[in-house]
Amino acid sequence: MDALSEILKSVRLEGAVYLNAEFTAPWCVQAQYGLDAVKERLPRAERVVFFHFVVEGSVSIPRAGGGVTTATAGDLILFAQDARQLMGSDVRLKPADAGTLLASGGPGEMVELNYGGGGETTRCVCGYLGCSAGVCRPLLDALPPVLRVPAGAGAGLVRELLKTAVRETVASRPGAESLLAKLAELVFVEALRGYVESLPPENRGWLAGVRDRNIGRALALMHREPEREWTVDDLARAAWLSRSAFAERFATLVGEPPMQYLARWRLALAAQSLRSTDDAITRIAQRSGYESDAAFSRAFKREFGMPPAAWRRAIAR
Repeated sequence: MDALSEILKSVRLEGAVYLNAEFTAPWCVQAQYGLDAVKERLPRAERVVFFHFVVEGSVSIPRAGGGVTTATAGDLILFAQDARQLMGSDVRLKPADAGTLLASGGPGEMVELNYGGGGETTRCVCGYLGCSAGVCRPLLDALPPVLRVPAGAGAGLVRELLKTAVRETVASRPGAESLLAKLAELVFVEALRGYVESLPPENRGWLAGVRDRNIGRALALMHREPEREWTVDDLARAAWLSRSAFAERFATLVGEPPMQYLARWRLALAAQSLRSTDDAITRIAQRSGYESDAAFSRAFKREFGMPPAAWRRAIAR
């Protein structure tokens, strides 16, 4: 049992590998790839994660605090935020707009991106993953805007998954859309596993809580059975800690008290139900642990800025 697996069960992930990219030095490209760029393929997505697997050569990415991060063959780059992506052999060059460089031979053929000055070659396979905003928030907010997952034991697996995804993208066989989503999800999970394992012991945040033997067990239980009437005492016993030690450790690692975290998770699931089902608000409120529609409505409005009925109408529009 682990919290990462439990939250991924609740996240309705959608994905599609979409292009082969080949660059020759010197090169630098940028793109403002966000939800608008993938709405046609992933109409239900509220957040999007882009990934780039380096097959050959190297890629430089600017770091938020200055300097650059260099990814080499076998590394995976994740852009977890809906923001500008900038990559190149030299990121000080004037970047080309990646959107103007895409080319495809027609239906059923792989989208290609070729650009550069004719020097050393870098090849990447790129894809994206969509999910619901509220349910994904604990996971994606725990990631840096740009994440490099170095090649490791899982690099060969990721390479094989993406080879399969490229073949499926080109072949466009029946069932390809579902298969591509699962392949993209596997790539994403493998990247997360690598990142979690690389975190320093003193790290704080949701993923640090996931990695912690005691707090990770409590998080997994909350995600597995969100409708259960949990108390801090229940969770502390399940985590093999005293009540006070559990509450303090949970807040230190995750950043908020356990019952507040559980309430926010239940509301995220409620929002997903409002969006994707026709269930009555009363039923959704009960599943979220609220005894009355009024209490549920107040809590939902605090979290999402409007009552559940109005939120459902706005999302439908």
